[in-house]
Amino acid sequence: MQLKELSERTGVSPASIKFYLREGLLPAGRSVHATRAEYSEQHVSRLELIQALRNVVGLPIAKISSLVRMADDGEPRLEVLAAVQRTVLGLDEVSTEHGDLRTPAGDAVVRFRNWPDVPSDARNALNAQLVVMESLGVPVTAELLDAYSEAVDAIAAVNISATTEPEDVNRLIMTAALGMHLHGQLVLKLLALAHASHAIRRYENEA
Repeated sequence: MQLKELSERTGVSPASIKFYLREGLLPAGRSVHATRAEYSEQHVSRLELIQALRNVVGLPIAKISSLVRMADDGEPRLEVLAAVQRTVLGLDEVSTEHGDLRTPAGDAVVRFRNWPDVPSDARNALNAQLVVMESLGVPVTAELLDAYSEAVDAIAAVNISATTEPEDVNRLIMTAALGMHLHGQLVLKLLALAHASHAIRRYENEA
């Protein structure tokens, strides 16, 4: 397909497509002659990814560029997924500020759920949160961590099975990014509803 058709298929303006080509976010099309190129379904997939990361997740061009560069360089899936999580959830900021952290409570969570005992941005972020809560005098008991981690372990198992399904790396990144962003928001809204429901049951007769 030519540029005009690619624009019509994806809803992305020709000017934006040319910008993505110049910035290296979109691979060059197959040259037909000096002023014309042919584009494929891979270009459609990449544009859908860029639009989702920009308009739904809200990532800036620089961070999108970093993610698609990993895809184009053929990085292992685990590395790509770790980068998506780091970028979408802002875990890179935690790692930059705190470096590698270990806390007894964080280590306990790993043991409770039999999760791999390896360093990661996600583990650093959890430990940073635990440090903050401890400094504020907010108790984080073993019972609380066990209950919370059991609940999120079940959620993560459902999410990761859907995230790792697509073979196309563009679809993999998009599914992972949208899942982390939208499902994370869904969990927060469900938690808010659960809190409200428990409060209503407890206090409804006092009105």
